[in-house]
Amino acid sequence: MYHLATLAPPVQRVRLPFSRDQLMLLMAAINEIFLGVDIYLAHQISGTIVPREWIPIIFGPVAGALLLVAGAIALRNRPAATLLATLVLIGSIVVGVLGAYFHLVRATLPSGPEGEQITVQLLVWGPPILGPLMFAMVGLLGISAAWVEDPPDSGRLRLFGGAFLQLPLSKTRAYFLIIALGTLATLLSSVLDHARTGFDTPALWIPTVVGTFATVTALGLGWIDRPNRGDLTVYVVAMVLLTVTGLIGAVLHVDDNLTSRGAFVAERFIRGAPFLAPLLFANMGMLGLLVLLDPRSEVLGRSTRS
Repeated sequence: MYHLATLAPPVQRVRLPFSRDQLMLLMAAINEIFLGVDIYLAHQISGTIVPREWIPIIFGPVAGALLLVAGAIALRNRPAATLLATLVLIGSIVVGVLGAYFHLVRATLPSGPEGEQITVQLLVWGPPILGPLMFAMVGLLGISAAWVEDPPDSGRLRLFGGAFLQLPLSKTRAYFLIIALGTLATLLSSVLDHARTGFDTPALWIPTVVGTFATVTALGLGWIDRPNRGDLTVYVVAMVLLTVTGLIGAVLHVDDNLTSRGAFVAERFIRGAPFLAPLLFANMGMLGLLVLLDPRSEVLGRSTRS
């Protein structure tokens, strides 16, 4: 289903230069690059970056660059581009899961007294366990976009050599569920970060409320086989609110890190409020809106229009 056309039928007459899958892969590439930058700043807090902490810092930009290369290759050789992108995105999932494991180990006290090996305080003040999982979320999203669904909304992925893989859900519904998972991870990271301040200002509750609303809405769209116009309208509102919340949050974090005279001090940006973190809300909101685009891939689109 072309959900955006359900909301605004005239958009069917507009031909975008990129397919939904191409835009998803472009966003995956951008996400990989910014995750590397964000993790570099986060790991700088300790003052010394140990060897294994360099893995995501190096992997992010390299993975983003390789996905852009895959995008260029796809113009002439879609199977080769799909293979390259899939390998990179599987690597992203592995990096994300390993990162979450390392953060969990550092946030717990395996040799501590019984009942105190893992506590809420340790999770709040320890390394963010859910942060690295954004690599895994980007990997899942990118793999979903890399493989052609034929026919659209069937859940039937075209593999190499003329083989097909039938999935239980259509690609569109899978996208909705991935958006829900990514938004949930962003929401929980925000709650744990803001818990360090004790939620001392009402504004800190805004991302919590909006993130919860967007997570539930995206989950609901993934559950419904054929959402109606009302369902889609609520979803669009949720994604727009998520995007706006992220942008405002980034401005507030930057303002919080400036000195009383508005001067920039690098140390405050490294150890203060993480100014890139709120942009994850905006990122998830924009990805969520992309799901509403025409589900036909560029390959199927060409064959349909010819």
